[in-house]
Amino acid sequence: MIDFPLVDFNEAHTHRLLSSAYVDEPAIAPLYDDDDEKEILDALEARTSSRLLGQAGKLDEVSPGELLTETFGYGWTYVNAAFVYTRVGGNRFNGEGRGAWYAALAVETCLAEVGFHLTRELKNTGETENTTQYVQLLAHIAGRMASLVGREGEPCLDPDTAVGYPAGQKLAEEMRGQGLGGIIYPAVRHAGGTCIATLRPDCIRQVTRGASYRLVWSGGKGPEVVFVK
Repeated sequence: MIDFPLVDFNEAHTHRLLSSAYVDEPAIAPLYDDDDEKEILDALEARTSSRLLGQAGKLDEVSPGELLTETFGYGWTYVNAAFVYTRVGGNRFNGEGRGAWYAALAVETCLAEVGFHLTRELKNTGETENTTQYVQLLAHIAGRMASLVGREGEPCLDPDTAVGYPAGQKLAEEMRGQGLGGIIYPAVRHAGGTCIATLRPDCIRQVTRGASYRLVWSGGKGPEVVFVK
């Protein structure tokens, strides 16, 4: 049973950061010299790309009917990718079999969140130097959602991922089962920030490109945030 208020969320300017490596150039672009070579590489990519497999109905937890198509306009592939690509262990409100579109009401919250997670990964690998550039994606998100605002003590919001992630993933599964579109919750890594975990692609109405930011780690310290444009 979901014991949280339900709200009709409708916000035209939510913020998400995506590595510029996924935005500015297709992954296979440096690997081909002409259209014939590109066609071969596209065919190979289709065998392993979760986005393409999802669109073909070959993923267990994502239906091709719920994914966006080119008619959506700019950003449709980024939205689909958010739901079909996952990390080992999942994230706060998604497991390994299905992703979610995470966003925030302020770009500062996004910077704090991605900075935290990348810092953790760098420490795990022993890296002390790193520069990653992110592109801001602005999305209009609307749908019936559960609000956890003011409920910082909930298990699903525990800063310890070993506690918060399993609880959050269970909650998200229950919400999807009831047809809800997402979860509004206080940012765990940015005091005062508000995040949105969108659980269904059809809750995303429009995507536009915003500014770029560079996050720099040097000598084991960081990130320093540099506004690019």
